[in-house]
Amino acid sequence: MDFVAISLVMVGLIVLCLVLLARAYPGSGADLVDWKPTRSHEVEAQLEIDDVQQMIEAQNEYRRRRGEAELTEDDAQRMAKEDEAIRDRARQARDRRLEEEQGV
Repeated sequence: MDFVAISLVMVGLIVLCLVLLARAYPGSGADLVDWKPTRSHEVEAQLEIDDVQQMIEAQNEYRRRRGEAELTEDDAQRMAKEDEAIRDRARQARDRRLEEEQGV
């Protein structure tokens, strides 16, 4: 029994020392390991815009093959808003149904 107690106390002391060291360190953990983000927020935003353009271009290629009209970015945004509205309505209906089942 003494061994278990001593072991637990030792583990607790080690954790306490690590916590105190972390609190005393003036920088952040990222500074400690010299970690820097590989890309800035601006680069991430530009990559997202490029991805959307590539997806629209790929969709338009398939639509041209089928003889349909091409999509514009405004069409893609409109369809995304419609999808989000449908999801919101479904989420609200589900929440109402759960509230009724729970009797709230």
